[in-house]
Amino acid sequence: METSVRYGGDSSALRISNNPPPPTLKYAGDVSSVKLYAKQKIQFDSDTLLQLNGELDTRTGAPTFLCALIRHFYPNLSASVGAGLHYDRNDKLVCTLRGKKAYPMASSRFVNVVLKGRCDIDKELNQPTPHGALELVWNILDFQKDQDVRLKVGYEIVDKVPYVQIRENNWTFNADGNGRWNVRYHL
Repeated sequence: METSVRYGGDSSALRISNNPPPPTLKYAGDVSSVKLYAKQKIQFDSDTLLQLNGELDTRTGAPTFLCALIRHFYPNLSASVGAGLHYDRNDKLVCTLRGKKAYPMASSRFVNVVLKGRCDIDKELNQPTPHGALELVWNILDFQKDQDVRLKVGYEIVDKVPYVQIRENNWTFNADGNGRWNVRYHL
């Protein structure tokens, strides 16, 4: 089971104070919250799994989302597809379909261009909401001893928002062009 803690907000959510020294960080709970995220993968066969994941907002005590997804991988194509149900506190219950394809850059399998898409459909099956992104992903194994790093620069096609992700072993930092960001620690 993968478990992580997320802290997210905007640039005013984490305040830095230099007085008195040394610098300290102050959490501003009125504009952000800590979220607990859990993911469980149940393998059906070597290329198919059931993925269950959800997130709990500690400020409200309610789940932010719950998702159950069947995923199938095509290792020879560097691709995957998935279908399932997603419960969101705002959108309620939706059906979700998603796909992902990686295109290796040159001869390196550690640098890829990734095209991914998702379509959420409401329970009446009449209002599809598409999402898509194009990413450049660079995985650096053994950046330093026992330290792996992943750098990701992407562009959300439908919403027209650029984003970046930096992952180092258990720490992940995400930020986008709208000023949203979060930090995750994977337990």
